Amino acid sequence: MAKYETMMVTTATLDEEASAALIGKFKSLIEANGTIDSVDDWGKRRLAYPINKQTEGVYTVIKFTSAPEFPAELDRVYKITEGVLRSMIIAEDEE
Repeated sequence: MAKYETMMVTTATLDEEASAALIGKFKSLIEANGTIDSVDDWGKRRLAYPINKQTEGVYTVIKFTSAPEFPAELDRVYKITEGVLRSMIIAEDEE
């Protein structure tokens, strides 16, 4: 098991319920394949540059522990999910 951190930027045009459902989808996917250590919701922020003609996004950071194969599957799901503008997954250093 390894520790990872993922950040996703979802579209700000969704209402609060739909946005929570989208983030909940990824939380349940991570929980099914590992354990969530922390969830940090940064809320709506202005983007540095427009993405798909949008200037704002909802930022969420999730730290989790999973098998090394899982982040590739998570990234694949990010890319095919409507409403995810950008995502990033990084492995945390072992201490």
